[in-house]
Amino acid sequence: MQTWGFAVSVEGGEMKKFKIITNNPRVRDTYQDEYEVVFLDVTIKEIMQTVRDLCAEGYELLTHPLSGSVKPGETPYKSVLVSQHKGQTTDINGYRLAESAMSACDKFAPMHKDWSPGVLDDFQLVDYTLISSGIESAIA
Repeated sequence: MQTWGFAVSVEGGEMKKFKIITNNPRVRDTYQDEYEVVFLDVTIKEIMQTVRDLCAEGYELLTHPLSGSVKPGETPYKSVLVSQHKGQTTDINGYRLAESAMSACDKFAPMHKDWSPGVLDDFQLVDYTLISSGIESAIA
């Protein structure tokens, strides 16, 4: 099982500002007053598509879209950091990573769709913990 870490871009020793792309209500509720949060009530694959499209527009991918050891079919939640402002060119590496993550979503069919509220809360906590680590790196 592969675990993906977080990579946060630093330019000239200064931390880049970011926005959070998420379908996780816990992440939205926790961070919406501090950071720009783009909350989408969509599947993980659609989160990856959104991230891919943002990279194509010039936003930079700041955290790996498959961070952690949880496969896309094992959880309904995903949060990803991208730069707050778009650059002048496509983030090719970010685009490719998001495309690869979309393919991974196709490989791992959802294990279960009718999770109990307690299980959904656990999934939200796992994703929240992973993105919180990325945020801590981004602001350190």
